[in-house]
Amino acid sequence: MAECSVTIDSTDQMSFNTKEITIDKSCKHFKIKLTYSGSLPKNVMGHNLVLSKTADMQGIATEGMSQGLDKDYIKTDNAGIIAYTKMIGALEKETELVFDASKLEAGGDYRFFCTFPGHISMMKGTVVVK
Repeated sequence: MAECSVTIDSTDQMSFNTKEITIDKSCKHFKIKLTYSGSLPKNVMGHNLVLSKTADMQGIATEGMSQGLDKDYIKTDNAGIIAYTKMIGALEKETELVFDASKLEAGGDYRFFCTFPGHISMMKGTVVVK
C-alpha cells in the first residue's frame, strides 16, 4: 500500500528539509504535516507550505505578500492553489493539510513553496506524482 503522507520540517535557516515530495497516484487523499524546528517567531521567520502547478507558483507568492501575516501571506481564493497550510513559527510548531490527491495528474508539473515574503527563492521543491 502506498504511503499517503509526508512530514516536512522547516527551519530558522529559511529551508525545508526536503526538495521533493512523491505522491503515489493510488492515494485518494494525501497529508502533508509541516513542522518547525527553529526558535524564531512566525512574524520574523514564519513558514507555510503551498502546493500548486509550477506555472502558478510565482503569482501565488506575489499576491500573498500583500495579504499580510494575519492572512498567512496567502490569498486563499486564488484558483491556482491546490492546497496550503497556515503560517507557523517557533510557538506553533506544526500544522497539516489534507487534500484530494486525485486532482493531481501523474507526470504533472507541481511545486511546493513558502509564501512568507522572500522565502520562495530558497523554500521550494518539486511534487512528483506517479
